[in-house]
Amino acid sequence: MRSKWSKKSGILLFSIVLALTTMLGSMTHSPVANAAASDYNYAEALQKSIYFYEAQRSGPLPDNNRVEWRGDSGLQDGADVGHDLTGGWYDAGDHVKFGFPMAATATMLAWSVYEYREGYEQAGQLDEILDNIRWATDYFMKAHTAPNELWGQVGNGTADHNWWGPAEVMPMERPAYKIDANNPGSDLAGETAAALAASSIIFRDSDPAYADKLLRHAKELYDFADQYRGKYSDSITDARQFYNSWSGYADELSWGGVWLYLATEDEAYLDKAIAASELWGTNQQGEWDYKWTHAWDDKHYGAQLLLARITEDPRFIRSVEKNIEFWTTGVQGTGERVTYTPGGLAHLDQWGVLRYAANQAFLAFVYSDWVDDPAKQLNARSFAERQILYMLGDNPRNSSYVVGFGNNPPQRPHHRTSHGSWADSQNVPDDHRHILYGALVGGPTATDSYTDSISDYVSNEVAIDYNAGFTGALARMMILHGQGQQPLPSFPAPEEREDEMFVEASVNASGSNFVEIRALLNNRSGWPARASEEMSFRYYVDLSEAVEAGYGPEDITVTAGGYNQGAAVSQLQPHDTARHIYYTTVDFTGTRIYPGGQSAYRKEVQFRITAPLNTSFWDNTNDFSFQGLAPQGASPIKTPYIPVFDAGQHVFGELPQGGGNPGEPVAPAAPRNVTAVPGDSLVRLTWNAVSGAHDYAVRRSLVSGGPYETIGTTTEPAYIDTDVVNDTAYYYVITARNAAGESLPSTQVNARPRVAPVPVEGDLKVQYRNGDGSSADNQIRPHFRIVNTSEETVPLSEITLRYYYTIDGDVPQQFHCDYAVIGSGNVNGRFVKLDSAQTGSDYYLEISFAHGAGSLAPGADSGEIQARFNKSNWSNYNETDDYSYNGTQQTFADWDKVTLYRNGTLIWGVEP
Repeated sequence: MRSKWSKKSGILLFSIVLALTTMLGSMTHSPVANAAASDYNYAEALQKSIYFYEAQRSGPLPDNNRVEWRGDSGLQDGADVGHDLTGGWYDAGDHVKFGFPMAATATMLAWSVYEYREGYEQAGQLDEILDNIRWATDYFMKAHTAPNELWGQVGNGTADHNWWGPAEVMPMERPAYKIDANNPGSDLAGETAAALAASSIIFRDSDPAYADKLLRHAKELYDFADQYRGKYSDSITDARQFYNSWSGYADELSWGGVWLYLATEDEAYLDKAIAASELWGTNQQGEWDYKWTHAWDDKHYGAQLLLARITEDPRFIRSVEKNIEFWTTGVQGTGERVTYTPGGLAHLDQWGVLRYAANQAFLAFVYSDWVDDPAKQLNARSFAERQILYMLGDNPRNSSYVVGFGNNPPQRPHHRTSHGSWADSQNVPDDHRHILYGALVGGPTATDSYTDSISDYVSNEVAIDYNAGFTGALARMMILHGQGQQPLPSFPAPEEREDEMFVEASVNASGSNFVEIRALLNNRSGWPARASEEMSFRYYVDLSEAVEAGYGPEDITVTAGGYNQGAAVSQLQPHDTARHIYYTTVDFTGTRIYPGGQSAYRKEVQFRITAPLNTSFWDNTNDFSFQGLAPQGASPIKTPYIPVFDAGQHVFGELPQGGGNPGEPVAPAAPRNVTAVPGDSLVRLTWNAVSGAHDYAVRRSLVSGGPYETIGTTTEPAYIDTDVVNDTAYYYVITARNAAGESLPSTQVNARPRVAPVPVEGDLKVQYRNGDGSSADNQIRPHFRIVNTSEETVPLSEITLRYYYTIDGDVPQQFHCDYAVIGSGNVNGRFVKLDSAQTGSDYYLEISFAHGAGSLAPGADSGEIQARFNKSNWSNYNETDDYSYNGTQQTFADWDKVTLYRNGTLIWGVEP
């Protein structure tokens, strides 16, 4: 019968070790530390090391989240495979969830609680470490979707590493990868079983139901690992270049078996653990390797230590001792020994050197607490203490290697979310925006040199497995040297936040009746980073000079032209009508803006605020939002006078005085620019939209000046009155209404409906096609062809053609003939404003022809004439309601809404 080890048996040896510390201190060959072990606050160090795991959390965060710069992330993990795989930890400075090192980390942390629960209790950190272990084990059980199915990775390593930004706004797809009976992974399943079994032990007293659940999953996973054998990295091939299973799976079968034995006391698991040890890798002498340490890949170092302690089998004991000797005094008989830096760090491998030293320190602590020989106890414990002291600051640099702890700690770890870049760049910003408290960095070179560089992913990488053994070793140091120490109160301290969402702006152009602003709406959020599709800003103007000139806000137009990456602009809305302060809302709703790269974190718009044509009262200098803008030609600068809103909440910038609450309803102004266009048995009414109006009332009279009766209401600035009789005059006024009241009536307009005229069909006709792909851009592109259906030759110089449309903002216009068979130079255009606006038209383009255009023979046509015109300020048209426009007519066809004249007489079409 095997003898059984009890944890309590090691406690009695502690006083012996203390007594021998001074007497045997010279026996070790390792360099001696300079600082006293009591020089450091281990409660604080433990507190921060545990906090690091909270900074690595993925998924929806709990209400007790302490990391103010972390938010929910990875919320679609598993959606591609129909499972909820949210949760768990991000691996390192990246955002892949690698299940293999994650499970190894959780096992190591659970082991540390199993061994040194007292240390966590003394530091006041037991609840915190259990909460963080539970975060991982909850994820493992979620990822174990069937007895023989375990999802072992979420995120593609290459795609993830090609982007540098916060976890909360990851733009890439995150595929999930699994192992199952057809694609086994005994190492991954075995390690996950170990994590769940070890955790079941530490939760047994406080939450037995949860411990039972953990153990049930652990048993299923171990059976899966044992029955379907294979390396997980042969099944999840994306993991090969990041966490390849170099040691195979036998070590995890032993490791998982040991922890299941400790959790159940079922010797069948112990037998399996021992049997699997026969498959561990060996050297040429047939010995198990002793020149490395317990880490994410090779678990036989931890397994043999527990098996030695449980079984007292000499083979396990000697292998453990050779490993301890390799790291301390040198292996008996060979002298083989790990390399030491001049400052006393055991330097096994450059990549994650402190991780290996910390893991071995934890193993050495566990070994020293078990072994009977006082000299071996002291040797192992002294080694462990010196390594931890080196990491905390007792080294030639007198610097801590733990972020946010001790003297001169690292400032620039290779970690995306704590860096907080909005530009997908390690160089933006220059310094990290957040402190990644507790993270153990990779560490120094073999000469104790170290460069604190974000780009050095060897020396300055951080990872969940780096902190695992380190955390456990700190718990032991707390027991040894931390009596009476306390963690930091009110930890962590609030960070000093930067402006996250704001506008950078400059003057793009200005004139006697307008100003055009170039604005860049920024989302550089980092507390936490977040994407938004509901950002907007307001630009405030003072219209005092417009009112003095006899104009009002309804006479001012706001348009988005030039360059626009998704904004819609409102017409002016009231802020403080008594002081004539108004604003336009520039709204990017529907456009995703997030701190994820140069094209993602900011969006540009160029918008123009324009007074009526041929006015000169416009004055920018009294406008609230104009102050401090970069001048024309200069780069945009951040301005507090253009306030920013996210989902309607004011998040940046100042608001003008007065006006009460932004957006508080006030009675609307009277509608302006009302038009009444007669048709056949109808009158079409239109007017300018009124800021703050909920709807409009349409009132009509048969007598000029009223009285008027309400004939309808509408929420749009347009109405069609069909209750009319042709050849009867009707008089209309419009009022605007909202919850605060009703406006004064508009100026009266009148119209006399009439029977639609019959199209004129003469000896020539017009064929038309639409040459414009958009009905709402800043140019109109009608194409024409004139056909001579008569039996005589017609000189084109006698012909004029008219195309009717609405100008949508009365400004000068420019005509172009892009191509004509008869020669572009022979085609002329002019713009004529109608004396009275008609249905779909207040202007027409008149095209005429020079003598050089020649004549049309009977049956001939002019060939294609490609016309194009635009407004001088390049603002947009709205062609959808234009009389002569037909957006669906893509090939030439007869079109009687374009009229043709010969020597001034209408010979084709219908005038509006």
